[in-house]
Amino acid sequence: MSKFGELIDLNIPVLLDFYTEWNEDSKAMNPVLREVAASMGNKAKVIKIDVDKNSQLAEALRVKALPTLMIYKSGEMKWRQSGEQDASTLVGILKEYV
Repeated sequence: MSKFGELIDLNIPVLLDFYTEWNEDSKAMNPVLREVAASMGNKAKVIKIDVDKNSQLAEALRVKALPTLMIYKSGEMKWRQSGEQDASTLVGILKEYV
């Protein structure tokens, strides 16, 4: 959990994708997240968190559906949504917090 605090305590927006390897909706988000990361460059960070390997964190954040996406900036959650999202929507939301 201490590493999680370091991840989200950046002065740029951090998009977290809570996923599993076996979830089809999670798999569908992979190219979308690559596009978001490419579009944002160093203005934001995109981090994938495998729920199967980080179950305590997922439980603490009440992740119930996959994928669950969250945006943090300076340690504070700014946005959260479950389910698939498109790249332009995510880029637009991230730009609000740059």
